Amino acid sequence: MPRKKRGDHGRGTALAASPASKGVAIKGRLWLEKDGETFLSWGRVVLLERIRDLGSIAAAARSMNMAYSHAWGLVASMNRLAGEELVGRAFGGRQGGQAWLTPAGERAVARFWELVQAFGDWLKTQEV
Repeated sequence: MPRKKRGDHGRGTALAASPASKGVAIKGRLWLEKDGETFLSWGRVVLLERIRDLGSIAAAARSMNMAYSHAWGLVASMNRLAGEELVGRAFGGRQGGQAWLTPAGERAVARFWELVQAFGDWLKTQEV
């Protein structure tokens, strides 16, 4: 039985592009690394935004067709690389666990999108 293809959440799609010249354009994506490990990227930031919007890591993972264990691993990695929690959590209870972005998480998301905007603005000035 063939595996169901998961949505790509925009992976493989450029976040920014230069003006086309003779049909050729420079395209690019942006991610931040710390000590050689991916810290923030488009998919990770979308995961953070979904956690903020949906109130749980599980719901955010489901909305992205992502395994909970993978989402949890990404959150743990981002928290570790940030040196502080980007996502706060409360476990269990009748309503289940909850998750939210901490002020550091909100700043990280905002800064990532600022960098994406600056990267896009720079690309618009480039010619092939």
